[in-house]
Amino acid sequence: MVQNTKSKGKRSKKPTYTKETYLEWYEMMLRIRRFEERTLMMYGQQKIRGFCHVYIGQEAIAAGMISAIRPADAVVTAYRQHGIGLARGINANEAMAELYGKATGVVRGKGGSMHFFSREKRFFGGNGIVGAQIPIGTGIAFAEKYKGTDNICVTMFGDGAARQGALFEAFNMAMTWTLPVLYICENNGYAMGTSVDRTSNVTDIYKIGSAFDMPSEAVDGMSPESVHEALERASEHVRSGKGPYFLEIKTYRYKGHSVSDPAKYRTKDELEEYKGMDPVKTTEKKIIDGKIATAEEIKAIKDKIKVEIDEAIKFAESSPYPDPADLFDNNYVQKDYPFLQ
Repeated sequence: MVQNTKSKGKRSKKPTYTKETYLEWYEMMLRIRRFEERTLMMYGQQKIRGFCHVYIGQEAIAAGMISAIRPADAVVTAYRQHGIGLARGINANEAMAELYGKATGVVRGKGGSMHFFSREKRFFGGNGIVGAQIPIGTGIAFAEKYKGTDNICVTMFGDGAARQGALFEAFNMAMTWTLPVLYICENNGYAMGTSVDRTSNVTDIYKIGSAFDMPSEAVDGMSPESVHEALERASEHVRSGKGPYFLEIKTYRYKGHSVSDPAKYRTKDELEEYKGMDPVKTTEKKIIDGKIATAEEIKAIKDKIKVEIDEAIKFAESSPYPDPADLFDNNYVQKDYPFLQ
């Protein structure tokens, strides 16, 4: 997928990317953007209820991450997770049906917006408790090391969760045991309505890793290229057996924390400044201006995504609600252990 230029037998520091890669990134980001826009629309019509957090503005992280890791790698994240789930391969039909609480949803209508899960896609949520996924991801990494695989666990969380005590406990354990975990803080600037600089004197969150001698760096999260390159470096480090790596990916959400948040804690000028960095629009412009693909090819992708999202709405609305008799199914795995007899 990625084509690197070479100089004197050494890998260039500035990789170039194929047309296929750019179009895959663009299609993925546009899919997430259109899915989330329709999610907000359907929420406004009360077709979707409960808590709901959209990924609009942060799409470059999902695109750049998926192109840099392997299908067998585990991914665990927080409640703003529709975009990561779609990027991981959960299709729009089952994702939208889950938001509707329908039996055809990715977890049969029992998880809703915050709790997608797919064992097949190696996607372990979607977790509603702030920071809870950090020790979960650390545990998944422990399991991979115990089994002797070369898989890694990408463990994602927001800037608010970076202040949770569980992070420090997990970081300490992961470094002590040299676990194959790649930690990613998606720093969109606000923990609900609280800006990063109001929560700590350490506003460069990646520096937290230095307390554990964990390799850490900050990344431009509005660029799929930057995200891909950072993930490629970090995953190579982790996969080689050297232990954890920590990336602070700096991004921005264009909507409120959740559907109930008017986001009055930030200025219109700030929002407009970040909209000028919109990863969907800047990638489309780069593709057209750089003659990577034609306007007709971009239009074909837009048309394809429109049909896909329209179909997802129809699928969700025509699907049945879960049978109340199935309430206790799929909650636990029942196994027979001799010591429990």
